[in-house]
Amino acid sequence: MVLSRRTFTAAAGTAALGLSLGASAGMGSGAPGGPGDTAPTGPPPAPPTADGQPHTVGFDRYSLLVDGRRLVLWSGELHPFRLPSPSLWLDVLQKMRAHGYNAVSVYVAWNYHSPAPGRYDFTGVRDLDLFLRQAAETGLYVILRPGPYINAEVDAGGFPGWLTATKGRARTSDPTYLGYVDEWLTAVNRIVARHLYTQGDGTVLLYQIENEYGSYVTQRAGIDYMSHLYAKVRADGVDVPLFHNDLGRNGYWAPGTFDTGGERGRWLYGFDGYPDPDQLPPDWGHFGIGGKKGGATASPGTPGFIPEFGGGWFDPWGGAEFDGAGYAGSARTRDAAYERRFYLTNLANGITVHNVYMTFGGTSWGWLPAPQVYTSYDYGAAFDEGRRATPKVVPMHQFGHLVRSVPELAKLDRARQVSAGDTRIKVYHLTNPDTHAHVYVLRNDSPEPVTSTLPVAGTSLPVTVPASDARLLAAGIALGRRKLAYSNAQPMLWLTAGRQDIAVLTGPSGEPTVTALECANEPTVTVLAGAAEFSYGDGVVRVTSRLGGLTRVLVEGGGASAPLLLLLADDETSVRLWPRETPSGSVLVYGPSLLRTAELRDGVVRLTGDTVEAAELEVWAPRGTREVAWNQGLLKASATDSGSLRAEQPLAGVGKVALPVLGGWRRRAENPESDPGFDDSKWTVADRTSTFSTTAVPDGQPVLFADDYGFHYGDVWYRGAFTDATGAESVSLAYSTGTQGLLMAWLDGVPLGSHRMPVPDKKTVRKGSWAATATFDVPEKARTRGRHVLSVLVRRMQHDMDGKARDTHKVARGLTAVTFGGAKPVVRWRLQGEVAADPVRGPLNTGGLYGERSGWHLPGYGDGGWPVVELPRAEGRRQGVTWYRTGFRLAVDPGVDASIGLELTDDPARAYRVQIFLNGWNMGQYVNDVGPQHTFALPNGILRTRGANTLALAVLSDGTTVSGPGDVRLTLTGSSAGGVPVTVVPSPGR
Repeated sequence: MVLSRRTFTAAAGTAALGLSLGASAGMGSGAPGGPGDTAPTGPPPAPPTADGQPHTVGFDRYSLLVDGRRLVLWSGELHPFRLPSPSLWLDVLQKMRAHGYNAVSVYVAWNYHSPAPGRYDFTGVRDLDLFLRQAAETGLYVILRPGPYINAEVDAGGFPGWLTATKGRARTSDPTYLGYVDEWLTAVNRIVARHLYTQGDGTVLLYQIENEYGSYVTQRAGIDYMSHLYAKVRADGVDVPLFHNDLGRNGYWAPGTFDTGGERGRWLYGFDGYPDPDQLPPDWGHFGIGGKKGGATASPGTPGFIPEFGGGWFDPWGGAEFDGAGYAGSARTRDAAYERRFYLTNLANGITVHNVYMTFGGTSWGWLPAPQVYTSYDYGAAFDEGRRATPKVVPMHQFGHLVRSVPELAKLDRARQVSAGDTRIKVYHLTNPDTHAHVYVLRNDSPEPVTSTLPVAGTSLPVTVPASDARLLAAGIALGRRKLAYSNAQPMLWLTAGRQDIAVLTGPSGEPTVTALECANEPTVTVLAGAAEFSYGDGVVRVTSRLGGLTRVLVEGGGASAPLLLLLADDETSVRLWPRETPSGSVLVYGPSLLRTAELRDGVVRLTGDTVEAAELEVWAPRGTREVAWNQGLLKASATDSGSLRAEQPLAGVGKVALPVLGGWRRRAENPESDPGFDDSKWTVADRTSTFSTTAVPDGQPVLFADDYGFHYGDVWYRGAFTDATGAESVSLAYSTGTQGLLMAWLDGVPLGSHRMPVPDKKTVRKGSWAATATFDVPEKARTRGRHVLSVLVRRMQHDMDGKARDTHKVARGLTAVTFGGAKPVVRWRLQGEVAADPVRGPLNTGGLYGERSGWHLPGYGDGGWPVVELPRAEGRRQGVTWYRTGFRLAVDPGVDASIGLELTDDPARAYRVQIFLNGWNMGQYVNDVGPQHTFALPNGILRTRGANTLALAVLSDGTTVSGPGDVRLTLTGSSAGGVPVTVVPSPGR
């Protein structure tokens, strides 16, 4: 049912709330003695699936509680709209699950799904239902974040273009705005309600309303707005806990700060954090300043929750953020050591609901990016834009499996202070009140490695922490049926496979380690592989080793009912150890670069995954497992003394991927709109005199803002006709755009010149709207009576993100005023932007260039009559737009996942930009003299890796220099043997 504004308001605050709670009612935080306060430390819930069974989802001050079991949520951010190939969503989800994540957080962008008021598209590359099914099939919880405002460095913060031209103040309780919001949430929640973990229909676990909303916090406009969103979501049948992400540590929207319709214990306080890598990791919980501004302490009855913690950072046009290094600079400054220092500090401070933004950044294709960013949204994340795991995956892999295997981490209290022998090592000491296990986070903020000692379990434990790094140590935790007395290696996981328990501890290669296990009497210890020594005394067996590869030590007897296989792995090796839970028992796989799935059936462990280099395959599996299959092929395997099955032959690495040289280019110049005789009779007349924009209309001017006439994305053309230019000496064109906007003008077909907004520097990288006035001389021969036509092309870039809720997404785009020096001709304006939204590619795919309106970007366009040219090319100083098209074929082996990009390079002094269309899909914008991006991702599915492809380049040159394009080539950004089956994304040709 689609509720009207009136029926929704009547229902939301009463029965709708109570009826929607279902199985999850009563499981939130409450008074002492409630279910959350007595939940013991124990095994976490099984990996989630759409199992058809009801589940409870609650929380207390320590952690989330799923079916009464404590859960540390270790989540990563992924935006389906930044990867327009649904098959590849599964690829990234499987990689996240394999590397230890148990949840995925996703924004749902309103502008991506809504080309016009009342129209919502959830098909094709917008299939939210499919994404949620894939997450459930992969075994990941979902944190859903549909706004209505999302920020996310996307156009207008996720608001649809059409909303910029509507009445009402956005992000408030304004009734006009809320009417549109209700339509959007109804459309989204109709899908979400079919995927709730509480109902067993999916794995949606948490749901966010609004985004970093720091405005109107104490005013009715904001308080009523948040109450409305809460009630609306509940009325739509979404019964999981809700939350909001505070912009910082402000205590905004903590429980009790706004009306939730009488519902209690179902609202979580969360706060975002993006600390600079040069600052000390902040204490936003147990060890911090406390109170409302202390982070987690702002809501003492709910678990520490960071919905967004920086997994990188975005880069602006020109690359000022990382001094031109692009996202490689982001990855370098926020590297694996950064993750260990900052994320372990979070864990020490009681943050048990932790989402890393971004984990896979992807591509802001088409006109999706906000003004502040360019096409790539790689973010310097753990998985790069080509979907490859980077070195930043190592700590994420280790921590993710750690929080799954060590349940004590879900319930930690601050313990007595202990100090390392060297005070340069900061020590966080915590303990579990149920098991009395101890956890130590050691952090070295100095620029040098520090070796010292730490008092642990009655011993002086030698510890080394590398420069600007951190590590976690534990004492008294269970490793299967034994207990870890202490170790200076970091625990990663334990599981039971066959007749033995297996434990993995990790650390840097070459580091000496000591690991002590509690034993009632002397055990039998066998070093199976690697170099290690052992001794027994005082009720513990001590194993010493130097980390390198995989050292295997088997401990039998000593009072335990089962053997323990102790695996000591250096960091590089640890990411080739893959635990997986199956209905038949746990599996541990060693060797390949990725394990995607594991299934036990008829005595065969059936594995799928990827390799890059040739790799051994070894599997620990439940009893009765006799054979191993890899990617549907049965392997010869033999038993080892480690209790595993090892393939007798290594898995093959990936073969060579051959890419063709791009040639056979055809060229055609356009912008006939600059010709005075061009027929613009079907263009829209600029006859409005008022606007809902926040940009004022100058006196005596018509509204020229593109959004007011329904043109919201890409380029827009203006043609102004007037009959007398006598006395006109100059013309001034005032315009407003996003970052790196550009204007070109012609009078009677003669170029007047161009103007562009400045490249942002470190002080202006956050600026979303830019305004300027370009003044051009009117040629002497044009200063006459008779008909004249002033033609103007504006590359408007994108809308401001409205982060402060001031309606800045409504700042004008396009021309804002036109005046003449020395004359006052009456100008009648018409304008033209993008045509109707592509039904497959969506509203953000194209703008208003003549070639776009004529279909020159589409694969089926007939370009046989265009002249053939070669690249690199040196075009003359022509002002305007020129198109280049070519075709190419690929024949990538079907068993290979190849990530392919398009690389453009040229003399950086040449001032031009290129819109890149692959099979009709707008894959981004290259600005040759600004950068820093030169390589553009071509996602498989849109890219036909086994078939024909069409590439079209729309080159916009401002006439100030010779223009390109220069060198244009395909480049391989990564490849592996394996992957997922990829369905071709429809690319209609006309």
